[in-house]
Amino acid sequence: MHFKNKIVWITGASSGIGRQIAIQLASQKAILILTSSNEVTLNKLVEILALQTKCYALPFDLLKVEKIPELVDNAIKLEGKIDYVIQSAGISQRALAEDTLLEVDRKLMELNFFAPVAISNAILPHFKKLNSGNITVISSVAGLMGFPLRSGYAASKHALKGYFETLQTELFSSNVKICIVYPGRIDTNISKNAITGNGTQYGFTDENNEVGMSVELCAKKIIKGIKNNKKSIIIAKSERLLLWFWWFIPSLYYKLAFTNGLKK
Repeated sequence: MHFKNKIVWITGASSGIGRQIAIQLASQKAILILTSSNEVTLNKLVEILALQTKCYALPFDLLKVEKIPELVDNAIKLEGKIDYVIQSAGISQRALAEDTLLEVDRKLMELNFFAPVAISNAILPHFKKLNSGNITVISSVAGLMGFPLRSGYAASKHALKGYFETLQTELFSSNVKICIVYPGRIDTNISKNAITGNGTQYGFTDENNEVGMSVELCAKKIIKGIKNNKKSIIIAKSERLLLWFWWFIPSLYYKLAFTNGLKK
C-alpha cells in the first residue's frame, strides 16, 4: 500500500471530505495527524481510527492564523517528519454578495485561503530539507467559476487556485508536490455548516448536495490523485457540464447559473 507508514496530516478532519480521507488512509495504515477545531468530535474519530493505525489528535482553530507556524512545528514534532499535508478545512457561504457583511468575507478568506497559505509556508522548509513532500489543498469547482450565493467563498477558492498554481511553478524542479482539488457537489454537510451574510449558520442541506457524489467516492478519487502526483483533480458529475458551458458558451452558463443558483 502506497500510504503505509507515511505520515499524513489532515486539517478539517472531523467532518466531510477530510474525515473520509482520514478513514480511508487509516485502512491503508498511514500514520495520521488529525486537526479540527471540534475537539470532541476529533477525539472520538481518533479513538476509532487508532484501532487500525497510529493516529494523533492535534486540535486547533485555524482562524488563529498568526499561531499556525507553532501548529506546524507541533505537527512535525509528533513523528519527527511529515510526508503529506492535506488541507480540507474550510467553510462555505449562502448569501447574496450585497447582503454579506465585510467581516463575513474576511472570515471566509481567513479560513479558506490565509490558513492554507500559512500552513504551506511554514511546512515548506521542512519539505525542502527532506527534498520530498506533498501539499494538497481542497478548493472547489466554485474556485474555477463564480456561482450565486457564494461570492466570498468563490473568491477564497479562486485565490487558492492562483496561489498554489504559482507555487507549482516555483517548485517545478523540486520533489515537493502541490495538488489542488476541485470538488463539485459532494454529499456532506457543507451547505448546512455554511454561513449567511451576517455570519450565522445557514443550517439547511441544499437539495443538489443530496444528489451529489458520495463523500466516500470523492475521498477515494482524491487519494488516488495524490498517489499519482496529480497537479489538479476535478471531482464532478453534472457540474463538469456546467464548467464546459462556462468555458465554451458563457452566455448559457450565466443564464443557467442565475436560474438554478438562486434556488439555493
